[in-house]
Amino acid sequence: MEFQLTDEQKQLREEVRKFADEEIRPVATEYDVEEEYPHEVMNKAAEMGLLAPHVPVEYGGIGYSSLENAILTEELFAADPGIGLCISSAGFGAEALMEFGTEEQKERVLPEVTAGDAVMGSAISEPQAGSDVTSVATRAEKDGDEWVINGSKMWITNGTVADYFVVVCETDPDIDDRYSGYSQILVEGDRDGLTRDKITGKLGIRASDTAELRFDDVRVPEENLIGQRGMGFLQLMQFFDETRTAVAAQGVGIARGAAERALEYAEEREQFGRSISDFQAIKHKLAEMHTNTEAARWLTYRSAWAVDNEAGDLTALASMAKEFASRTAVEVANEAVQVHGGAGFVNDHDVERLYRDAKITQIYEGTTEIQKNIVARELLGDGM
Repeated sequence: MEFQLTDEQKQLREEVRKFADEEIRPVATEYDVEEEYPHEVMNKAAEMGLLAPHVPVEYGGIGYSSLENAILTEELFAADPGIGLCISSAGFGAEALMEFGTEEQKERVLPEVTAGDAVMGSAISEPQAGSDVTSVATRAEKDGDEWVINGSKMWITNGTVADYFVVVCETDPDIDDRYSGYSQILVEGDRDGLTRDKITGKLGIRASDTAELRFDDVRVPEENLIGQRGMGFLQLMQFFDETRTAVAAQGVGIARGAAERALEYAEEREQFGRSISDFQAIKHKLAEMHTNTEAARWLTYRSAWAVDNEAGDLTALASMAKEFASRTAVEVANEAVQVHGGAGFVNDHDVERLYRDAKITQIYEGTTEIQKNIVARELLGDGM
């Protein structure tokens, strides 16, 4: 088994780390406090080719592998998860277009996103439909050569800033099959009848835009259907292993950022006439934080490699990576605050923000409990 990154992957890591240190870290607290979307940073990220880099070259992307995306994501989230999510989510929903979209859809949307001229959003969750995607109630009905969409979506990343949404709708309610009858439809952000309300007061990732969407007779042409009608849920499920691996990389980044800041602070902070890093209690904390982060990284890299090479055996591995890395992020960020003591309780230090940001990794893209159910199901084959 090869554990060595290629020269190109090492260069990617260094370039993104430099960008994150210079462009993200100095402004992270400002955007967090203001709960403001970082348009200026996004423009700079577009110049670096960091927006939807997994998109193929023919549509303006770089065609990064899942492992390369994991490396990129770790670096962004180690600097700041809020802005990191803005950058890594600019192409939310692009996978659906890449895999199932028409050539016209790809050519119209993807180059705009990779160039930084447009942002995408994936509209799945609803007030009553989170972990259970089959509870989606947003309805799309055919009226001549148009789809008419009614319903609401909740917790949508990029909700007020996106130019395009990939919306999961129920299109065939009469089908007697829990997993059929849903479709994915491309909805432009400026369509009449679409209203968007920003959600504020979040625990963390405050720079990232989150909103509630409401569809009131929103009309889109029939050619906005993505892939085959009625197969939207099954299409969507094909990407969860990949997106959960991406969240695992987010967790690794948060953990690494917190562990590095804790180490730096412990070496600088003096009590009882010496650096607190000299005390065994702090040494043990630092050792455990860095050990668990390293373990989470390699489990995540293994899952990312499997996305491109062993997709048939990926489901349990992706859920393992997502559950472990997100738990590591929360635990390491917690210990980082503890190492900082009272100083870690205010936003003079980044660990306060990382602590708040870490929690979301245990919730979105499938909760911790869902990941454990998936791993158990794959182990036992019990269809749970």
